[in-house]
Amino acid sequence: MTMMTERLAISGIEPESFEELLDVLDELNLRDGFKAEIYRGKIVVSPWSKGYYHRVMEQVCDQLRPGLPLDHRLSIGPFLYVFPGDESAYGPDIHAAHQQAFETVSNHLDGEALVFVAELTSRATRTDDLTDKVAVYGRAGVPIYLLLDMQEQQSTVYWAPSASGYEAHCTQPFGEALHIPKPFDCTLDTTGFRVPQGGADDQPGT
Repeated sequence: MTMMTERLAISGIEPESFEELLDVLDELNLRDGFKAEIYRGKIVVSPWSKGYYHRVMEQVCDQLRPGLPLDHRLSIGPFLYVFPGDESAYGPDIHAAHQQAFETVSNHLDGEALVFVAELTSRATRTDDLTDKVAVYGRAGVPIYLLLDMQEQQSTVYWAPSASGYEAHCTQPFGEALHIPKPFDCTLDTTGFRVPQGGADDQPGT
């Protein structure tokens, strides 16, 4: 398999079930620096995050951990959460779930166990983060979805999940405080989320 673009849907694979598709995903031998997820029944390969994203993810975790519900764990990937009803499986950048969700020998975790998920967009995945994942996470009942749009330099929090996605959201530019609803019920300081000097490829409009 040759990867010439930042995003690649693998064609020519026709598994008969979502479970077989997960097996195919497990057997992929990816080039270093790439990860694979499942979007609407198709395997999609995209690059791992850029270096400065780690700083942003650590800042999010540091601010949210004090409000984490009892016996829950807040982590930075890599874990694969599955959503069989949507034939999707995502490896979110940041995720929180009850510790019992991790008591399994499987590497496929229950997406409905999530209480919080955050995605940092890249040019390869931004459209899906803004559309498909909003719908899938909402339908799965994930209470909070935090979307950090690294290209537009803004953050959006979604809450009130429903069968059609999320019923409420709020967007603020990086640098402005963003309220994260329950179960965290805290204010997220986003002043440290901006692209470092010289990171022009992730500036708005690029």
